[in-house]
Amino acid sequence: MITQEENELLTRVGPGTPAGTLLRRYWQPTALSEELPEGGAPLPVRLLGENLFLFRDDQGRIGLLGLHCSHRGADLSYGRLEDGGLRCIYHGWLYDIRGRCLDQPGEPAGGEHRDQIRHPAYPCQERGGIIFAYLGPGEPPLLPNYEFLNVPSEHRFVSKYFQDCNYLQGNEGNLDPMHNNLLHYPNPNLEHTGKKELTQFRGGRGAVPEMQILDAEPVNFGVRLCDTTHMEDGRKNLRIYHFVMPNFTMFPGPLQGKGGYSVNWHVPIDDNQHWKYTFLFNREKPLDMEMARERLGVGITSDYRLLQSKSRRYMQDREIMKTRSYSGIDGFAAQDSCAIEGMGSIQDRTQEHLVSSDRIIVAMRKVLTKAIQDVQQGIDPPNVIRQPERNRYPNLFVYVGLVPESTDWRQFCKQLEAEARA
Repeated sequence: MITQEENELLTRVGPGTPAGTLLRRYWQPTALSEELPEGGAPLPVRLLGENLFLFRDDQGRIGLLGLHCSHRGADLSYGRLEDGGLRCIYHGWLYDIRGRCLDQPGEPAGGEHRDQIRHPAYPCQERGGIIFAYLGPGEPPLLPNYEFLNVPSEHRFVSKYFQDCNYLQGNEGNLDPMHNNLLHYPNPNLEHTGKKELTQFRGGRGAVPEMQILDAEPVNFGVRLCDTTHMEDGRKNLRIYHFVMPNFTMFPGPLQGKGGYSVNWHVPIDDNQHWKYTFLFNREKPLDMEMARERLGVGITSDYRLLQSKSRRYMQDREIMKTRSYSGIDGFAAQDSCAIEGMGSIQDRTQEHLVSSDRIIVAMRKVLTKAIQDVQQGIDPPNVIRQPERNRYPNLFVYVGLVPESTDWRQFCKQLEAEARA
């Protein structure tokens, strides 16, 4: 249980808030590349409580500007793409991707004081099918060199969908492996664990396996997570994955095998809503894109909302609860959305009762709180990278496999890291 003050500290993300100030120190996904095609219309976006819009100018450069014109507040997302920038359709003020006002029609010499205008503007980069933006102060850090952003497109699937709740609820859901045994049953991730108990997960009381052990440790970019299940043959099934500062988790997925993993990146729209960006990745072979899309359940709308939405009660079918689905909801996306949106727009964590299986969530909250304190003291928080030689991640990996019972997971991770550095 945490206090109301601690809950507010971690969940409020608008300008000037502690968590919002922390999140602005990092590059954040702002849109899918497919949402902003060459020559396409500007795209209104709301990010970290700010109303903004994305556009590609007539040279293909991407800008992220404040939504309302600095002249008299018109909506710039309706503007014309011309003359090296975007021109407001109300009075014709022209802005470039850096927020400079290039022209003020009707004013002497095109606006004698136009150079004094600095419209809100944020730097952008495009990589891995995502447009990233930096909303923080000063010189942006380097965009982290994550492997899943740099592979050929056929080795990566990326999408997003709307979540009607605070971003932290989504992040914490990723760090709760116990729910996989129930909410997501039957779960492809569990098919090769060898536990007879899988056949009992429909049974309710006493159905959860008793030998699943969770542990965590801080690392330079966030938190390393260990999920161990003891086997009847004297071995144990070891799962290693990571929470990466400040707002995504990299974890084993059912489609990739040993060559890849999944990523859930929860980006606040504001305090009460967020976008969940999902990546599937495999370094060894192209993905089956149709199978990847099936993870979204029955699909998403053209504006990236799940068809299995809260208003439709996630299309729960209580008949299939009797036979093949613990939750009665088809698809990982809708199952998770039901759980985290059902907590309310911002979960009241003062009312929760944490148990030993929640230790990973507690570890993540501590890392976030410490990072907020670092920023308040003028220190770069974890995983803000400014030197190119540091922009690599040999200790960021996912592992799933059977190991001897005596294996120490921390030492095992050091071995994996050494192999990655070699």
